[in-house]
Amino acid sequence: MKYKRILLKLSGEALMGEQQYGIDPITLAAYCTEIKRVAEMKVQVAIVIGGGNIFRGMQGAAKGFDRVQGDYMGMMATVINSLALQGELENQGVKVKLLSGLHVQPVTELMSGKKAIQYLTEGNVVIISGGTGNPFFTTDTASALRAVEIKADILLKGTRVDGVYTADPEKDPTATKYETITFDEAYEKNLKVMDLTAFTLCKENNLPILVFDMNKDLNLMKVVSGENIGTIVSA
Repeated sequence: MKYKRILLKLSGEALMGEQQYGIDPITLAAYCTEIKRVAEMKVQVAIVIGGGNIFRGMQGAAKGFDRVQGDYMGMMATVINSLALQGELENQGVKVKLLSGLHVQPVTELMSGKKAIQYLTEGNVVIISGGTGNPFFTTDTASALRAVEIKADILLKGTRVDGVYTADPEKDPTATKYETITFDEAYEKNLKVMDLTAFTLCKENNLPILVFDMNKDLNLMKVVSGENIGTIVSA
């Protein structure tokens, strides 16, 4: 197994499936099946999921919400998605612990790196909700922060595309994919791998990022096994 401990970053929008809003049960079940397969391979799995299928702080601010209030609403949306993941994983027989950067008792425990590592070594999938617990930070930044805290081998960013491209492949048919790229190259070429705060956090802590298509069956298992899938961003 190439990676023993991973932080999987999922977008909230991915949970919508074909819907315009909310959580699609079929997509949720499919994601959890992928996660279960990897957990059964004795890979330690931590997960951070966004909340964009329910509420986005930045979009809320654009529509007149106070930015701080909007960001807290977005963080609460990540808790809802994390509870959905927890429930489906447990339905599939997976041991799960749910932590949060926010105080959300009694449904979550408060996040600490030491606690998360303990739960991972005990064989639990650990879902970390509530962002960083602070406004003005995205779930990209939260995932980078949590990956560093738990000493993950790699940050896996599960998306709708199969890697990092020279341009947006959904808009530009001539875009070509990178198999590997350095942090500096990605920054110089202004490639939108993650937001700049998250990107810098990964670079400074020598934490590689692997961007891959989470919607393709068995891809997560192939990634942790070391198959050449997606794009690796590293020093």
